[in-house]
Amino acid sequence: MTTGYRPELIQRVFIDFISTRLHPFWSLTVPKLRLIARRTLSNDLIALQFEPNRAFKQQAFSSGNSSHNGWHGGQHINLSILIDGVYHQRHYSLVGLAQQPLWWHEDGDKNSNRNQDSLDKNGFDRDRLDEKSQPQTIVSTITIAVKPQGLVSDYLSKRAALGVIFNSSLPSGEFTLAHTALAQQASQISEPLSLTSTPLPLLFIASGSGITPMLGLITQALQNGHPVTLLHYNCTTFYKSPLQDQWQQLATKYPTFIYHLINTEDPNTYLAGSRHLSVETLIALKLPLMDTQIFACGSPALLAGLYRACDEINLPDNKQLCDNITIESFSAIESLDYMFSTIDKADEEAVTSEEKTIYLRGRQRQYNSSTTLLLGAESAGIRMSHGCRQGICQLCRCNKISGRVKNIQTGKISNDGYESIQTCINVPMTDVILDI
Repeated sequence: MTTGYRPELIQRVFIDFISTRLHPFWSLTVPKLRLIARRTLSNDLIALQFEPNRAFKQQAFSSGNSSHNGWHGGQHINLSILIDGVYHQRHYSLVGLAQQPLWWHEDGDKNSNRNQDSLDKNGFDRDRLDEKSQPQTIVSTITIAVKPQGLVSDYLSKRAALGVIFNSSLPSGEFTLAHTALAQQASQISEPLSLTSTPLPLLFIASGSGITPMLGLITQALQNGHPVTLLHYNCTTFYKSPLQDQWQQLATKYPTFIYHLINTEDPNTYLAGSRHLSVETLIALKLPLMDTQIFACGSPALLAGLYRACDEINLPDNKQLCDNITIESFSAIESLDYMFSTIDKADEEAVTSEEKTIYLRGRQRQYNSSTTLLLGAESAGIRMSHGCRQGICQLCRCNKISGRVKNIQTGKISNDGYESIQTCINVPMTDVILDI
């Protein structure tokens, strides 16, 4: 019997459109998350815990999606949030690793914030999402960290009702152990790195909420046998916070884990007598810098200071310490995946990606956009066809003549040629020409 292309009698997007009308959490293809709990991590960080729908679990944990059963430490997801009739897309760091309990899992989430009345329109009890009703396996929950400032982050951390449902992307991002020089070194050895040599020491440097993508990453590095040093700068006290508990638990379990919490307002916490990152700071850590892989996430000032300090350190054989740095870039123009995951892009502190020019060939008009093609057009006062704004109804579909775009739901980057795309779920990676 011959095999080949077999057209679908009923398209999956149509089934999704109908099933969403029956229940907003149902979908064959669209990953969705339902908010089930909140927890304060520090003075400026709140963890949000979600229940994923079946589409999310099937795609995130499918064979070939990730070699680490769901996602790598350091990755993030993109959420689509409806506020006052307008959809906003934001990236947020994943807290912890898939299929592993979070460090507060055992205390019953006593600090979780919960609403105290009303059911949603589907009968989902938003107010009684206590320990008994929450999923008991870590596979069934997704946790992100947000900084409660800005329009979207404030909504998620304070105003979004428990039980509300959001469209989500799958975990993505390259701020991971698998995308660093560690992976390159391992690929050049016939046996696994951990079996042939001593695992390389790792240094994690963060400022403020730049610590969030490192929560799972540090745990994964320690599990892989790497000696880990953490240097975290913040303007508030760390003591008696869940984050402090996390670092203390890891230090107790792994003798090779050392952490330094720098309160920039308290000189007693400074390394080398300075609140700023410097050559003296790196030397005071007493690490074999030549062999140390550095992960950094934080403000542009912190990253600039790190590169200046590394540039001043002389290594043998003309090696450069800067070559050992992997950063989570807040303003990488290659991809929105590298946006700082816990800062709202509409905030004053946010650093947006570079705008791309979108040409509408049929209308002989153009506009600039650093967000989805549809939102960019509307910001420029250009009306374009749309419906659900969630990638389901297909009403915004049009033909792209040239340029590359990225699907914010799947993370897929298109080719540079002619193809059909949806403007509500694609962001420009280069200048784009649309046949509109």
